[in-house]
Amino acid sequence: MDRPPGDRGPAAVPPLLVACALGIERLALRGGDRDGAPGPVRVVRTGMGPDRAARGVARALARPGWAGAAVVASGFCAGLAPGMHPGDLVVAGETRGPDGTTPCDGADLLAKALARALPGRTVHTGPLTGSDHVVRGPERAALRAGGAIAVDMESAATLRTARAAGPRPVAAVRVVVDAPEHELVRIGTVRGGISAFRVLRAVLPAFSEWHRSLLLPRR
Repeated sequence: MDRPPGDRGPAAVPPLLVACALGIERLALRGGDRDGAPGPVRVVRTGMGPDRAARGVARALARPGWAGAAVVASGFCAGLAPGMHPGDLVVAGETRGPDGTTPCDGADLLAKALARALPGRTVHTGPLTGSDHVVRGPERAALRAGGAIAVDMESAATLRTARAAGPRPVAAVRVVVDAPEHELVRIGTVRGGISAFRVLRAVLPAFSEWHRSLLLPRR
């Protein structure tokens, strides 16, 4: 079970829930630096696919004290745009799924925070589309033609479920593990400590900066 950073007593600010699908993603995210987080942070593994993502996030938000949490969907993705490389970051301006589009909060702010946290890494911002299966070849080209810059199986369901449970900031940040010129045979090949794992391990400070900035009073 993830604990609040430091000895804060009762949470004074809404917590941050980071949802991912795979054990290797959770391992990377849980190993990240949580210093500077404005409130409790929890990393939850939902399992693969949109249905499991929706159920896992709903359960996490139903826990005592977590109903008002901000939610970030994170983990790995397939890049769709030419020139993308493993280890590039994708910040969703919106997620797209069969049930519609979910706009993300503070995407530009989050992209800048990631650029500061990971200098030298390329950060792409744009639509992130959802699928219920691993997308390959011509299907990827069709998604790209529709304007999406990356695809994964959980982000759209995660953010849709989070918003349905109540108003809250939501975002999606993914690390590219394969791209048009660098297609992997299976997701398990990321298990060797390659660049995507190292990048994912370094994103939590940017999530905390995004979360903290959204808590500031509006002027």
